[in-house]
Amino acid sequence: MSKIKVTDLHKQYADNHVLRGVDLEVKDNEVVVIIGPSGSGKSTLLRTLNKLEEPTSGSVVVHGTDIAKKGVDIDKVREQIGMVFQHFNLFNNLSVGKNIMLAPVELGKLSKEDAVKQAKKLLQVVGLENKFDASVSSLSGGQKQRVAIARALAMNPDIMLFDEPTSALDPEMVGDVLNVMKKLAKEKGMTMVVVTHEMGFAKEVADRVVFVDDGIIQEEGTPDEIFNHPKNDRLKSFLSKILEV
Repeated sequence: MSKIKVTDLHKQYADNHVLRGVDLEVKDNEVVVIIGPSGSGKSTLLRTLNKLEEPTSGSVVVHGTDIAKKGVDIDKVREQIGMVFQHFNLFNNLSVGKNIMLAPVELGKLSKEDAVKQAKKLLQVVGLENKFDASVSSLSGGQKQRVAIARALAMNPDIMLFDEPTSALDPEMVGDVLNVMKKLAKEKGMTMVVVTHEMGFAKEVADRVVFVDDGIIQEEGTPDEIFNHPKNDRLKSFLSKILEV
């Protein structure tokens, strides 16, 4: 069953045609990793999946609702879609626990008491069980990103979107965040779409790897097909530059 189905998606800013007819399907419990050079359109594609970017044309069907259409209650759809950004987007004036509790309580999904319990459980999932009362400013970048993942999970989404979640981190912090993402994929069977430069993660965790360049999907397949048997010349060139020979 498809969780997401994108058909003939275009995104254009004036003369800049960022997405040029993208077709993409994401099935239930599938981990799809999107790779490609900077400026290829991969993050724009990801951000159209919860309408943070408004499509110019085409359809983006999420849970049976075409969110590209006018008049769709996108906030209702977004309740089922967790989003983790490159730069955390945490509230620095709130404690770690309150960051995680905020949305479920504000939207009436959980009582404050239940939200506290859930936040503490989610901090265990991301390996930060002792940080409930900590201030956000006291955390490292990797810890902030793990809190951001816990916050996204607090709404019990059944799709998680990750927009280059490790690219702003110091190298030694990347592994902790990727390990949490691996746990979500393998232990919790979460449907995930991940834009990343971490090829090791793509090889290990992805069910399918999608290579985007020049606003279109140039090639997609299993990690073995993409990394060991690439067919597309642009993909071959991209891999030769980023993988150690």
